[in-house]
Amino acid sequence: MMIIDSQVHIWAPPTPEKPYSTENAAKPHRSVPLGHQELLREMDGAGVARCVLVPPTWEADRNDTSLEAARLHPDRFAVMGKIKLTAPESRALMATWKSQPHMLGIRLVFNSGRSKEWLVDGTADWFWAVAERYDVPVMAFAPHAVAKLGAIAERHPGLRLIIDHLGLSSALRGKTLEPGVDEVIKLARLPNLAVKVSALPCYVEEPYPFPTLHPIVRRVVDAFGPRRCFWGTDLSHLTCPYKQCVTLFTEEMKSLSSAELEWIMGRGLAEWLDWPLPK
Repeated sequence: MMIIDSQVHIWAPPTPEKPYSTENAAKPHRSVPLGHQELLREMDGAGVARCVLVPPTWEADRNDTSLEAARLHPDRFAVMGKIKLTAPESRALMATWKSQPHMLGIRLVFNSGRSKEWLVDGTADWFWAVAERYDVPVMAFAPHAVAKLGAIAERHPGLRLIIDHLGLSSALRGKTLEPGVDEVIKLARLPNLAVKVSALPCYVEEPYPFPTLHPIVRRVVDAFGPRRCFWGTDLSHLTCPYKQCVTLFTEEMKSLSSAELEWIMGRGLAEWLDWPLPK
């Protein structure tokens, strides 16, 4: 079984030429940047073969740090890049987006600042049809607009759309997650929509093995099927060791069969994003 993390942020220290963005009041998860060399050590220690690198919000719309890591280690990393939805010139980039070396698709965030409004004020409307036309997979984090993402997936059946972190808001930490999970499960009928069962330890205030998460994951897998549920960590934001986020699924969730785990832990994501597994 190849284990592939569906989301990890890496980033470089800010410089005068590349300062951190303050547009959405985003702040790094750690005081010291997480670079690709440290990530490789973490991956090796946890038994993770590959990571999808997602450039963080505080690096604005730059993808260079993640793409450079993938260039240096193409067997370990690939990228779901950022694009500036508000820039007219972004539309011209879509036709050749996937021709960039090591670029798998695009990741969008609609959770803070002005970006929270982009799904409803028309700012993002142009993007979905173009992503569908050029078959660019999309990951989206919109914890306050999960139903809106479902409507987009239904309107664009050729769009491959992944909802990040089960669409859960960080404001739910320590509270019941069931209402949020109910919302995303309603969308399981849409075959072009998948979910990341990712960063889940960040939403609970209990120790490993996080027992309240087990029935939630089982419900989601039953609804979407294991081929549309993608394990991941959001490592820089994790509240537990990386290894525990792996063993939470591979050892503690007894209801998940070995066949289901093969898809959830990596194979499903690789197929969805066209990142071929080694022969």
